[in-house]
Amino acid sequence: MFHVERDRPASDEPSDDPTAILAAGLAELALPADLAAPLAALATLLAQWAARMNLTGHRTPAAIARRLILDALALGSALPGAGEPGDPGPASLADLGSGAGFPGLPLAIRWPRCRVTLVEARERRHHFQWAAVRTLGLVNVEPRRGRIEALAPEPHAIVVAQALAQPDQAVAWMLPWVAPGGWLVLPRTADAPELPPVPGLVDAQLRSYQVPLEGPARALWMARRPPDALDAPSAAVVRTRRPPD
Repeated sequence: MFHVERDRPASDEPSDDPTAILAAGLAELALPADLAAPLAALATLLAQWAARMNLTGHRTPAAIARRLILDALALGSALPGAGEPGDPGPASLADLGSGAGFPGLPLAIRWPRCRVTLVEARERRHHFQWAAVRTLGLVNVEPRRGRIEALAPEPHAIVVAQALAQPDQAVAWMLPWVAPGGWLVLPRTADAPELPPVPGLVDAQLRSYQVPLEGPARALWMARRPPDALDAPSAAVVRTRRPPD
């Protein structure tokens, strides 16, 4: 769901330096300036890997900073509870179909007390996720490799899935990962219609937001599992916790 945004005149660019781009975007989102350095390190690491394997269409640290990292941070600012005093973030977040780790990795850097689970079936992307965890010291992140419907789900306060499947199928796969009282979140295009009511979910809404630095308009469809909901049964049997060699 992290699309390439339209080109902008060169004079509007903060610079080609990912740290400067991130600093400008963080200021626009009213986020701490000291996040720029670790986020720039993530952009540089992904660019290094992308030069050797097809992890993303964005090849430079500047493009990754603008089009992936700021997009992820803007999504985070639109989540339930974001922007509250101190903004500790959710207790836990699952990023299903995480790809190279977006939006999960930037959100883990933003919220170091949030337990973040990255679920991705493709081996190279999973290996990059572990490389990012090691290189950046992200002790709050656990990459798991496998198909969402085949892994044993762990309940999380927020579950995000982008470009995963048609909305009805995505919701079915996401539900076992959402804790009672937690939120299920689907990134959508800005003009996407609201989804029809989903049995077992309440407080459904479509929330719009803007990516910094004149980025694209986005939207999130979100709904909550009632606090008294019973945990969903799981037939999943596969589990991966050990980092790859």
